[in-house]
Amino acid sequence: MKTKAILLGLTFALIPGLNRAENGIKMVVGTYTDAGSKGLYSFSFDDSNGSAKELSSLKVDNPSYFTFSKNGRFIYAVSEKNNATAALNAISFDPIKGDLGLMNSQLTHGADPCYVDTDGKIALTANYSSGTISVFPILKNGTLDKSLLMVSSKKGGPNKTRQNTPHAHCAIFAPDGYILSTDFSGDRILSFYYDKDKKKLEDHGIAAHLKAGSGPRHITFSPNGKYAYLMSELSGKVTVFTYEEGKLKEIQTLVADDARAQGGADIHVSPDGKFVYASTRLKGDGITIFRVNGNGTLTRVGKQSTGKHPRNFAITPNGKFLLVACRDANKIQVFSRDKNTGMLKNTNQDIHLSHPVCVRFYN
Repeated sequence: MKTKAILLGLTFALIPGLNRAENGIKMVVGTYTDAGSKGLYSFSFDDSNGSAKELSSLKVDNPSYFTFSKNGRFIYAVSEKNNATAALNAISFDPIKGDLGLMNSQLTHGADPCYVDTDGKIALTANYSSGTISVFPILKNGTLDKSLLMVSSKKGGPNKTRQNTPHAHCAIFAPDGYILSTDFSGDRILSFYYDKDKKKLEDHGIAAHLKAGSGPRHITFSPNGKYAYLMSELSGKVTVFTYEEGKLKEIQTLVADDARAQGGADIHVSPDGKFVYASTRLKGDGITIFRVNGNGTLTRVGKQSTGKHPRNFAITPNGKFLLVACRDANKIQVFSRDKNTGMLKNTNQDIHLSHPVCVRFYN
């Protein structure tokens, strides 16, 4: 009987995900550090009931955006600074315990890095105030090599207050390996590919032009990689594109920001690809909800009010919860999500942190 019990225990231990309800998935939050925050925080998040437990923290200057490596062992987090100390940080991460540790930092040589993405070989930062993209080779131990080069966007949009100097807000790897960058002031999406032999970004032309004054901010892809969804900050509109080999073709544009507050922020697709969510700020703060149609186009189905300044949000891998980082409310709101209707409901399980601005899950 004892032998059977041991074998049974081993069998259950080997079943993937059996202990997930007990241990939770891991969540990391980045904050602005101008009001007492340490920087990065890790949590265990129970994706069955929406509760969170803090695990660890790490002192990092303004880690306003970060991304995980594919294996979850490393985090690459910007230090959003408007001076020569702006940097990208390589951070070790224990995906079991949630422990965080700084490995090394490299200067971006571009002001206010606000976005980072990686394919495991290089990391990219979009440097908002200098309008550039920095490229960092990733070494075998996960640390960062020095920035090799920068690519510049341009000014020229009609909004003389917001588009009078070059701004870059996003640099992201497309599913097929091309790199797309939102040229905020030029009202364009730029396309590149990385030449590993030359160790440089090669220009692949303009992926798409946007209506003047749009201020493109964040872009994301459908799970099948056929469609891309863009949130424009100034126009407050979501644009739908078909995507192929580094190029975009516009098929639809819809309003997300009803208040016309020029505060369009983040955009994400649900894990099942059936809904798109977009956050808007400055007035009428909230999450706009769109249903995805069979041809990739969207139908607006609702709006969920949130706390003040919902800069960033994330959906749990199982699609059951959507968490919103409300910067000026100093909290992360936890919403349950109806997978059939896409609607959100506040669970009132707020996570209180000073100026949270980036939430990501590692499953």
